[in-house]
Amino acid sequence: MTQVQIFIDKDDLLGSKYVYDVILKHLIGHNVAGATVFEGWMGFGKNHILKKPHDLLSFDHPPLMISFVDEDEKVEEALTSLREIYKGGLIVKSKVEVV
Repeated sequence: MTQVQIFIDKDDLLGSKYVYDVILKHLIGHNVAGATVFEGWMGFGKNHILKKPHDLLSFDHPPLMISFVDEDEKVEEALTSLREIYKGGLIVKSKVEVV
């Protein structure tokens, strides 16, 4: 089994659609067992600019993490085709044991 975490910003767009929505619909289309979107309270990326979207008067958008777990082959197929339509974000894969 492989677990995938995809890190994006809530306001990221692919055309006129939110990236998180595009990714989830893509995963549904690839018959992935399930996925969850988590919203972060704070975060920073490779630019090391701290985003604090929940501070008063902040214009930052929350960081998001999409997480899913499935069989290795299904994950690889879904990620390969996802990268054809979306090149952004940070994707982390880990081997996991489901108990």
